[in-house]
Amino acid sequence: MNSPAFQEFQRDFGRHLRDPHHVARPKGVPARGAAVYGELLFNNVSGFLDACFPVCRQLLGEPRWRRLNRTFFRDWPSQTPWFREIPREFVHYLQTGNIRQPLPRWFAELAHYEWAELAVDVMEVSIPAHDPDGDLLDGHPLLNPALMNLAYAWPVHRIAPDWKPRRPEATHLLVYRNRDEVVQFSALNPVTARLLELLAEGRASGREACLHIAAELRHPDPQAVLAFGAQMLDELRCQGAILGICT
Repeated sequence: MNSPAFQEFQRDFGRHLRDPHHVARPKGVPARGAAVYGELLFNNVSGFLDACFPVCRQLLGEPRWRRLNRTFFRDWPSQTPWFREIPREFVHYLQTGNIRQPLPRWFAELAHYEWAELAVDVMEVSIPAHDPDGDLLDGHPLLNPALMNLAYAWPVHRIAPDWKPRRPEATHLLVYRNRDEVVQFSALNPVTARLLELLAEGRASGREACLHIAAELRHPDPQAVLAFGAQMLDELRCQGAILGICT
């Protein structure tokens, strides 16, 4: 078991490594060794961020991006020991809004969208028993468990160095891992996003979910919504976002 004195040393050394310009080294730690170790840690963290957020990095430019990496490394109390969770912690850091560096209003959502690809790619899932050819209206559609149904205030999937949005635009995006274990992205309209939300609850048949949406919309022709829903369910199954019906 670590002694209290050694635990205090670890905390002091950690604080110094995060912020070497403002937190003194613990006694007995060589300056050069601490500097090399701190830079290795920072470069390691930055490497994971660079790999996960290429568009964010390109849009900010190298100096601003590296400065943002540094403040994340210095200020954010990460709650996980896993390297692959560093990008998720970075997204949480951006979502707090407690960042002195000025960033575009859409930046946190763009980072979340970029992180979603990694999140879906590494999801550990099990596939329940299902009938891949079952009736999606009368049965209970089974969503691909490696899937995220995302809603954003900004059109994050279109943001690029040559185009940046000037005003919010409600956006629904589907991110999922297909049968070939490849992460796919698809833009959704609000009705399809709502359909997936209802199906994710696992209680409604395809027909019930479609009619529920028709009631929410106060649509004058529920059968038209049902026909649209049946077509969309088939498309989602073909894409691999729906695996079939529960058995």
